[in-house]
Amino acid sequence: MTHQSEIHNQPVHPAPVGKRMLLGAGIGLLLISFFLIGATKAPEWPTYWWIRPLLVVPAAGALGGLFFYNMDHLRSQGGWRTGLANVLSLLVFIVVLWLGTVLGLAGTMWD
Repeated sequence: MTHQSEIHNQPVHPAPVGKRMLLGAGIGLLLISFFLIGATKAPEWPTYWWIRPLLVVPAAGALGGLFFYNMDHLRSQGGWRTGLANVLSLLVFIVVLWLGTVLGLAGTMWD
């Protein structure tokens, strides 16, 4: 009986949500920095056009990290569910980062 209670008392999340979100935001910041470092301002763009992508893409990455965190319940069940949770987390993270990049660069580099 004690073995069953020990299993149910173990935490599902191996890392706190803030750490996962910061990791996702960091990946988003690296991605958008790659695009912005070599960019030159076109005359029709606003003066501080680069602020929106630097805010939107890391925020999208943080949302992807939040989704990864929420998949820990499925991941902790083991077996094929772990693989499904990992693949689904990766796909959602890529889609969210892509959408954040498009939203952040819309009207400037993404025309």
